Amino acid sequence: MPEINLYGQTVGDALPDWTGASLLSRVVLDGRYCRLEPLEPERHAADLFDAYAQAVDERDWTWLASERPESVQATTRWLDGKVRDETLVPFAVIDARSARAVGLVCYMAIEQEHGSVEIGHVTWSPRMKQTVLGSEAIWLLLGHAFAQGYRRIEWKCDSLNTASRQAAERLGFVYEGRFRQKIVRKGRNRDSDWLSMIDGEWPQCDRALQRWLAPENFDEHGRQRKTLVECRGA
Repeated sequence: MPEINLYGQTVGDALPDWTGASLLSRVVLDGRYCRLEPLEPERHAADLFDAYAQAVDERDWTWLASERPESVQATTRWLDGKVRDETLVPFAVIDARSARAVGLVCYMAIEQEHGSVEIGHVTWSPRMKQTVLGSEAIWLLLGHAFAQGYRRIEWKCDSLNTASRQAAERLGFVYEGRFRQKIVRKGRNRDSDWLSMIDGEWPQCDRALQRWLAPENFDEHGRQRKTLVECRGA
C-alpha cells in the first residue's frame, strides 16, 4: 500500500527486494498448437513469404510500419532487419501441424531495470486467422516474460486499429489511454492506444487462457465451446 513519507507525501509501494527483471533471451517457447522459435531469416523467410502471400490484398499491412514483402529475398532482408535490431527479441510462429512458419512477433521496448516489456511487431498471416495460434502465441510470450520477473507487459496500437485493441482486451490487457499525434507512419498521423497487463493480473488471465486453449474446449471442427470471456468467468 502507498505510504506517507517523512515529509507527509504519499509515495508508491516499497519494493525492497526488486533487482530488475531477467534478460529476455532468444529461446524456443513450446505450446500445444504452435511453437515460437527465435527468428532466423534464412530458415523462415520462404515459409513466411508464402504465408503472407495467401492474402488477397494489403489490408493486414495497413497499420504496420512495413509493406508486405514481394519476394523471398525481400522477406529475408525484412527479417534480417529485425534480427539485427538489438532492441528486439524476434520470434517466428510455427504451426505445430504443418511445422511451417506462419507469423512473427517480437518483444520490444525492453526495460529490465523497471520490469517492463512490450509485445509488438505482431505480423500474423492469413494461415493464422480463425485459429488458436495467435492467442496461444501471445499466451506463451506473456507467460515467459512474467516468469522472467517482468512486472508490466505493454501492447500499443494505432487508435484506429480497433481489431488490435479488441484482441488485446480479449486477452486481458487493460486500456490505459491514448497518446495523441504520437508518431507519423506511412505519411499519416498515428494516435497510439496503450494497454498493459501487470503481474498481479496475470494469474487470472493465465487460468482463463489455459481453459480456453484446452483441447476439450473445441469440437471436432475446431469451433470453440466457450469463449475466452466465458472461460474468464468460470
